[in-house]
Amino acid sequence: MRKQWALIGAAAMIALSGCGNDAKNDAPSQDASSTMDNMSMNNDEMNHSGSGEMPQGLKKAANPAFKVGTEAMMSADHMPGMKGAKATIVGAYDTIAYAVNYTPTTGGDPVKNHKWVIQEELKDAGDKPLDKGTKVILEADHMKGMKGAEATIESAEPTTVYMVDYTPTTGGDPVKNHKWVTESELSAK
Repeated sequence: MRKQWALIGAAAMIALSGCGNDAKNDAPSQDASSTMDNMSMNNDEMNHSGSGEMPQGLKKAANPAFKVGTEAMMSADHMPGMKGAKATIVGAYDTIAYAVNYTPTTGGDPVKNHKWVIQEELKDAGDKPLDKGTKVILEADHMKGMKGAEATIESAEPTTVYMVDYTPTTGGDPVKNHKWVTESELSAK
C-alpha cells in the first residue's frame, strides 16, 4: 500500500509541475528546481484552456512563421502532455515574452521561471523590454493567484507568441486557447 501511495504521489507531482514551469531556453533539459518549486499546485490552480480574450493593446503579428489555422509541433513543455503535441494556431502576436518569478496572491510556494507572460499582461509596463530583476505586477490570470501578484522578471524575449489548441500527448481533454507558446517552441509539422 505504501508503494502505491508513493507512486500516486510521484505521478501527481509530475502532473502538477504545471503550466509555465519550463526552464528551457535553448538547453535540452528542464530546470528541476523550477518544477520542484511548483509541485504543491493542484490542477484547479492551472487554467490550461483559456477564454481566448486578448490583453488590451496586443497586436496581431504581421508576418508570423505559423499562420492562424495551421498546425505545428510543440517542443514547449510548460505542462505535462505539451511536448510533442500537435498544435493548431489560434492566434499570433508580436510582443515581448517574459519568464517571471512570483508568489501567488492565494498563498503557497513561490513560482519560479513561469513561461510565458507577455508585455501586455504586465501592469503599466509600457512598450520597451524590461530588464531582468525588474519588479512588476501581473495582470495575467493563466493560473490561480497570478493576477495581481508581484513578480520579478527572470528573462525577456522579443518574439511572436502563439495561442494554441492541442490535445495533450498524455491523453485527456483537448486544451483550447492556451496562452502562450513562443515561435522557438514550435516547428513545422
